[in-house]
Amino acid sequence: MNVLVIGGGGREHAMAWKLAESDKVQMVYVAPGNGGTALDSRLKNVPITDVVALREWAQENKIGLTVVGPEGPLAAGVVDEFRAHGLRIFGPTKAAAQLESSKAFSKAFMQRHNIPTAAYEAFTDPKAAHAYVDRMGAPIVVKADGLAAGKGVVVALTLDEAHAAIDFMLLDNKLGVVHNAGEGGQAVPRVVIEEFLEGEEASFMVLCDGKDVVALATSQDHKRLLDDDQGPNTGGMGAYSPAPVVTPQVHARAMREIILPTLKGMEQDGIPYTGFLYAGLMIDPQGQVKTLEFNCRMGDPETQPILMRLKTDFVDVLLAATEHGGLANMELDWDRRTALGVVLAAFGYPSTPRKGDVIHGLPAPQETCMVFHAGTEACDGATVTSGGRVLCVTALAENAKAARQVAYDAIPGIRFDGMQYRQDIGHRAIKPGADGKAGR
Repeated sequence: MNVLVIGGGGREHAMAWKLAESDKVQMVYVAPGNGGTALDSRLKNVPITDVVALREWAQENKIGLTVVGPEGPLAAGVVDEFRAHGLRIFGPTKAAAQLESSKAFSKAFMQRHNIPTAAYEAFTDPKAAHAYVDRMGAPIVVKADGLAAGKGVVVALTLDEAHAAIDFMLLDNKLGVVHNAGEGGQAVPRVVIEEFLEGEEASFMVLCDGKDVVALATSQDHKRLLDDDQGPNTGGMGAYSPAPVVTPQVHARAMREIILPTLKGMEQDGIPYTGFLYAGLMIDPQGQVKTLEFNCRMGDPETQPILMRLKTDFVDVLLAATEHGGLANMELDWDRRTALGVVLAAFGYPSTPRKGDVIHGLPAPQETCMVFHAGTEACDGATVTSGGRVLCVTALAENAKAARQVAYDAIPGIRFDGMQYRQDIGHRAIKPGADGKAGR
């Protein structure tokens, strides 16, 4: 069959690469794709982003299966549009995607259904937000209520940082994120301010078919730009799978206390959930788990190492997941090795990434080392930077330490002006007593 991947980042490159491995696939199309998908003869880029135009193209080209990568098309209702015309697509509806597209919706949902998460309040009035922060103190977390490409969360360690974040997001609306209707139906910015949680973060992702759920391999990413988890938050500077912090006990607790109640709650609210569901977990030293956020998609860069480890035919997985109850008997087979990905970012990332730098030295794909493209495009016969996170060098080896060595050994041959990356991806999995083999 012909398969369509919607999106143009590293996650979508990894999805398309994994789908192309299936003998059930004739061609994998990627809309709009990137410079990396343009280089793979098994993949073909489609320069369409409009939802209706994409649906019409999918009908004309007899697309048998579509999977949605990023949050934007989900929030725009691409799943609703495809389903309304009888096309098989994997992802949540526009209503269900509010779990990600609105922090306020998500927090109210968790509170209503007793899903463990941080205490919070939502604000559209800057004065009220500032007063709340003064009352609660720091550290505290300020989140823009809407899609902000991974830049809408500030973990404020001081009151000054919290007040500055409120002004940035609410008073000046520098992120350009508006969500709810204000007076006279006008869209206004809104922030969610929540308590700071102590612990270790992990990414917990599952597939949902509206009835049943299957967990993906565990993973952990690195949000901060600089080594030792310093610098500003980013969309993610690297990731690895499995994540030793997600012990079998934590895994069971996350399923029991977060994932299953979420699916049940969405069904009770009349919004049955299909698609990938990503719960950002905060795991405290006692193994208690709280939900930091929901994403309605696979994480990026977690997808890259996760799919490096997936041995089950990805087409079979997605076909089952697009049937109500289709995942009931689905068991995923995982490579027992560890996969680890290091993000190479553009000069100026995350605030003002520079575009147009020529990328040199891209290595040929290998079974144990893949370079997935994110912010790249083809230009006059060259591959150039086109976004903040440019590449993700992803390696597969016996344990986290070995996978990190393979990934970092591959990086010196790759060059573009201003390239920046962390030197310590995977450090939590390599600490004493953790060999990267724990968990799933």
